[in-house]
Amino acid sequence: ATTQGFSQGLLSHSSSSSTLFPPLSTSIQPHNQTPNQTMASSSIFSPTHTTTNLHSPWSTKKVKPRKPHKPSTHLPTLQLFKTPSLNPLIYSSSFPHNLKLPSLKPPILSTHSHPLPDSIDEPFTKNLEKLATLQQITNGFGSVSNLELNPERVYIKEPIWISSLLIKNFYKNSVKKRVKVEIDKRNYYILRRRQIKAETEAWDKMTEEYREFQREMCEKKLAPNLPYVKSLFAGWFEPLSKAIEKEQKSTNTKKHQEAYAPYIDSLPADKMAIIVMHKMMGLLMMGHDYRYVRVVQAAIQIGMAVELEVRIQTFLEKAKNGPKTLGCRLIELLTEIAYVQSPVTQSADAPPDIRPAFRHIFKIIAMESGQIRKCGVIECDKMILTGLERTARHMIIPYVPMLVPPRKWKGYDNGGHFYLPSYLMRTHGSKQQQEAVKNAPASQMKKIYEALDTLGNTKWRINKRLLDVVESIWAAGGDIAGLVNREDVSIPDLNSEDSSEIREWRWSVRKAKKLNQELHSQRCDIELKLSVARRMKDEEGFYYPHNLDFRGRAYPMHPHLNHLSSDLCRGVLEFAEGRPLGKSGLRWLRIHLANLYGSGVEKLSYDGRLQFVEDNINDIIDSADNPLGGNRWWLTAEDPFQCLAACINLSETLKSSSPHTVISHLPVHQDGSCNGLQHYAALGRDTLEAAAVNLVAGEKPSDVYSEIAGRVHEIMQRDSEKDPTSYPNALLARLLIGQVNRKLVKQTVMTSVYGVTFVGAREQIKRRLQEKGHITDDQLLFSASCYAAKVTLEALEEIFEAARGTMCWLGDCAKVIATENQPVRWTTPLGLPVVQPYFKTKRHIIKTSLQVLALQREGSTVEIKKQRTAFPPNFVHSLDGTHMMMTAVACRDAGLRFAGVHDSFWTHACDVDKMNVILREKFVELYRTPILENLLESFQTTYPGLEFPPLPQRGDFDLNEVLKSPYFFN
Repeated sequence: ATTQGFSQGLLSHSSSSSTLFPPLSTSIQPHNQTPNQTMASSSIFSPTHTTTNLHSPWSTKKVKPRKPHKPSTHLPTLQLFKTPSLNPLIYSSSFPHNLKLPSLKPPILSTHSHPLPDSIDEPFTKNLEKLATLQQITNGFGSVSNLELNPERVYIKEPIWISSLLIKNFYKNSVKKRVKVEIDKRNYYILRRRQIKAETEAWDKMTEEYREFQREMCEKKLAPNLPYVKSLFAGWFEPLSKAIEKEQKSTNTKKHQEAYAPYIDSLPADKMAIIVMHKMMGLLMMGHDYRYVRVVQAAIQIGMAVELEVRIQTFLEKAKNGPKTLGCRLIELLTEIAYVQSPVTQSADAPPDIRPAFRHIFKIIAMESGQIRKCGVIECDKMILTGLERTARHMIIPYVPMLVPPRKWKGYDNGGHFYLPSYLMRTHGSKQQQEAVKNAPASQMKKIYEALDTLGNTKWRINKRLLDVVESIWAAGGDIAGLVNREDVSIPDLNSEDSSEIREWRWSVRKAKKLNQELHSQRCDIELKLSVARRMKDEEGFYYPHNLDFRGRAYPMHPHLNHLSSDLCRGVLEFAEGRPLGKSGLRWLRIHLANLYGSGVEKLSYDGRLQFVEDNINDIIDSADNPLGGNRWWLTAEDPFQCLAACINLSETLKSSSPHTVISHLPVHQDGSCNGLQHYAALGRDTLEAAAVNLVAGEKPSDVYSEIAGRVHEIMQRDSEKDPTSYPNALLARLLIGQVNRKLVKQTVMTSVYGVTFVGAREQIKRRLQEKGHITDDQLLFSASCYAAKVTLEALEEIFEAARGTMCWLGDCAKVIATENQPVRWTTPLGLPVVQPYFKTKRHIIKTSLQVLALQREGSTVEIKKQRTAFPPNFVHSLDGTHMMMTAVACRDAGLRFAGVHDSFWTHACDVDKMNVILREKFVELYRTPILENLLESFQTTYPGLEFPPLPQRGDFDLNEVLKSPYFFN
């Protein structure tokens, strides 16, 4: 073999490198030599010349560490060499790749002792250039070297094929690794730029779009072909922009303008017009009221949107009162210029039917507190509602999932999104809670930050197959799989003059209209969710920054499509990272499918659930292959879309020749068994209550809901045997005794530990009885619901006496504190300070151009009753939030992906066994601390001079039993 041929082998590279660098000639031609000169120099050898200028990566000579490379603000490039001719990796190889090499003694151990540097100005790169100009290699043949032709030669003692192999493998591995790092960096910066543009340029982009509409209409004298709502916006855009611009230039200093005058010109008029139109329509879509939105709500939201945009664009703080009153003036301008026209009812000779799109009126409405008040509202014309439900895809939704991991939390308002306002806690204006979190030392909050960062770093993606199914159902009119009907119910006609039938007809009309209002709100909600799913479906992945409510429960900051939401959202979301199922994962995937099917299957033993899947395997495969045209078994599940996702994953696995190696992206859930009562059982250490909620191992899961339902049935059976003349509830007991099951009492039992009131329990049970449809008379339904709620709460107190004792102790402590006009404060085991935000509000009056607004502000007097009744559930919520965050961080440390929905923990199927061990260990670790003792001590320290009741009596339950309980979370 010639030296030229050896050099080709020495400098060969893997075939995968050819995708990065174009193939050039196989002959080695230094850039300062002609081909003839190169061939001449290749025949000159010198066995005695030992020039060793090369610091090779397998050399034992120490290399001085380079200085840290400062991050560049520009996107990194993949240019490793100054010119292609200097790149030693661009030549094809004649070395036999399949050659079996003999073993060498002693082995060469220093081949990969030094990692490939990631800076193009390293000495190593220069040495690679020397290799590219290599001309002579000593290989045991006598020859004479011509130093004048190439003074920088390398003498290598090893045989040719050994050196070639080492260099080839080193280049192949190190360059591949470096290229991957560079590509990952480049992709990150591209996504980061897109994320920042999405947060900062949304309004600019939409403004330019409507300017283009205006140009098109002016040039072509024709309105562009737009969706209905966009056509409305296009018609309103120019007059509203001009009205705002006129207001900006006005020198009028009337009293009602003074409040907003400094802020009206804080943004360009056209951008402000876009914000007003989109926010108003968004409020109509997201509100639960029909056709109107309260003025105070709209004014605050629009003012905040303007203020946010000003902050983003100028990074200047604005006064908080200005934008709120500014919102009223902008709303007023919108009501003055926005019109709609109905072409359907218009005849050729009739004048155009043009009506205002929005009206400012006063309306008697029910407040959140239950009070009835006369409030100013902005009512939209019914024509706007026609296209409103299909508007979501055209609306700006500022808080969408992030394309890159969120900023790490470092303070109350330092973390999450890059530019959009992000706050660690949702305090809803509670100043005392805000101050408590802001003043907490960083060391105290470290674990909270760490947990939120862990939840925010879970990467998600859209399950496109599920989304296609959802879109098909929605396009066909909905009304299956939990999706609402896209058509309104018909309003009944009156066909009689009888007074009783007229009353019944009026009642039916009211019910139909109320139902249509609910359907409208639900349709808007689904459209918003689908809008986000459509927007994110082609992304490789996305992230949800998380923050806390004041109790310490974690939530995704994006409000529409997230894993805490409905079955629809959970069905179309999956982990972006996939992992092989393995034997354990395949088992858990089957169990997960059975859990999602529900209908009592989830209360079977694990073997029973596995058998259920086996018995229905044909329907499962049919559901996956033909979800809408087959037997549609998945539609009978309690969580149909999640069930279908599991069917598809399991079907793919069973059809694979290697099921255990199938990659699964599906999150598999482990849910607590009535988790609130589990926390109370751990606090009270009551053995019977611990067994009832699966803190103790059993052959199958204990079902506390069935146990309560059984007790309710016994009480009603006893009452039904009484004399109705002396005990009127006997008739109600006879009516209900056949309708009692676990579903009737489940929601009330779940919420009982969270402070559900009698009214709340009554409404919960009333909805379940309505679903059964056996009682049609409204008055009788109300009476039956009252009786059933009373019996259910009575049964709960009998079975969970120790939990009730702990709840009462917590409430009594809160009452002691609140009677001194102090809010209840405590610190969670992870260090989060909590202040209950229940104060009597003060009204703050603001005169605006539209109306007088009465804003509610936190006062200085606590609400004693609310402080007392809310403390037990809030305290338990803070404990379940603590358990979830402890589990999240531990799962991260174990290499697991984790998502949490309060008392439902999610990970890959293959990792469920690991997560089960972790969550049990963290629960035991949490309750090994003297939680109630610490709470009492903190009360005595925070509120000196107050006398608190003694700790409640507790049992002798051994917490270690939780570690052995298979159905604690299952």
